[in-house]
Amino acid sequence: MAKSKSRTAFKYFSLVLTTILVVAYLLGCLCIWFSPSKYWILGFMGLAYPYTCILLILTIVFWLIAKPKIALFLALILLVGYKQFVVMIGTNTSKEFNITNHENSLRVATWNIQGFNGVSKNKEAKKLAKLEIERSILKYNPDVVCLQEFNTTNVIGNSADNISLFKKHYPFYFFSADYERKKGNYQSGCIIFSKLPIIATNKIKYPIAESLISADIVRANDTIRIFTTHLQSFKFNKEDYEEIDGLSANDASVLASMSFVRKMKLAFKRRAKQTIIVKKYLQLSPYPTIICGDFNDVPNSNTYHSIKGNMQDAFLQTQLGFGKTFISFAPTLRIDYILYQQQFTVKQFEMVDENLSDHLMLVSDLELK
Repeated sequence: MAKSKSRTAFKYFSLVLTTILVVAYLLGCLCIWFSPSKYWILGFMGLAYPYTCILLILTIVFWLIAKPKIALFLALILLVGYKQFVVMIGTNTSKEFNITNHENSLRVATWNIQGFNGVSKNKEAKKLAKLEIERSILKYNPDVVCLQEFNTTNVIGNSADNISLFKKHYPFYFFSADYERKKGNYQSGCIIFSKLPIIATNKIKYPIAESLISADIVRANDTIRIFTTHLQSFKFNKEDYEEIDGLSANDASVLASMSFVRKMKLAFKRRAKQTIIVKKYLQLSPYPTIICGDFNDVPNSNTYHSIKGNMQDAFLQTQLGFGKTFISFAPTLRIDYILYQQQFTVKQFEMVDENLSDHLMLVSDLELK
């Protein structure tokens, strides 16, 4: 009798946990359809999707043994997240990157360089970070380089004139100069460097400080529009990361009162407004178009799906696995992208970890059909 009651209690307990998991999973599935500007909680569920998806698969295995009918029902629910699943994991066998670029391909590199600060705490290492970043980029010899969190000064001859690091190799460039300090002597933002002539540029201001920039590049008889951007980040500081790392399962009730939750909510809302602007200008482009940069959001997000639309993702077309591009916080944070329209074919793609930023550099060879 006692054994029967224990089994019944365990069964109902399992059903309750399964129901909670299903709700969390379905909310994660909804995030691509609803903007977090209104439904910001879905932004959190989108970040959690990889974990709820894995847990749901394990739960299906459990119910397959305990009660196959429930397992079948859960399998149908799993299929609801098909759109999120196919962009979460690359399914191609990665090939070794050929550093020699094919003459018909346009090599594009994008990198959030974290203000040339490097990741080392050593002061001498920090001083060398900008030169190491320059070498790392030039080693791949890209035709176009898009950098986020780039900074420079307009004081000629000053060692902080970081544009001069690349100008001799990339005579054409366009800088957003979103933030200014010291009466304009210090500027930061996104920049596009090009070996090929730039015939037109555009800077589209977001409601909050940063910008979307584009450059029209001429290659042979073709004009290609390159966009780059750095969408709103969570702006976590050292204390936030330490607080997250210190959380245990029993701290979940404290989560809502923490400062980083408020920062995430604000970032979801701001990024949603920026996403609308990016989508609009991508649709207005009259040329074959590439967009790359730091979207600060995962492939399961409304941000990614809205911007990507019918474009192709260089990572998904060439790589295998989750493809983490941000080195802090979680193993599933692919937040940097190279997306391109159907007129292009991707020849190869590489994620380069030089241990010089909290982001990886992305390099891809794209050929115009």
